[in-house]
Amino acid sequence: MARNQFGGFGGGANMQQLMRQAQKLQEQMTKAQEAFDEREFSAQAGGGMVSVTVTGAREVKSLVIDPQCVDPDDVDMLQDMILAAVNEALRTAEETRANEMARLAPGMGGMF
Repeated sequence: MARNQFGGFGGGANMQQLMRQAQKLQEQMTKAQEAFDEREFSAQAGGGMVSVTVTGAREVKSLVIDPQCVDPDDVDMLQDMILAAVNEALRTAEETRANEMARLAPGMGGMF
């Protein structure tokens, strides 16, 4: 029996089928990524005093600050709340991205 260039026996049709499956998976992942980039993720800090919404594409869409937490004598606290809310929203988006990509391609989720 003749060996093909990939070390198997025969299998030309199998290789074509594998390539079609890989292309289909790539198309599914591209569509999923595009849809994910448009999704929005929100987080709050300071008991809801600061709210942030980001997209899956890592863009801040909105930032809402309750006027009660604006203290000119304690700007550091406000800055910390903003950073905490932004980072939590981004972390949620990244975790969701990894989980959704892992479902499309089990065992490859860490690649995205």
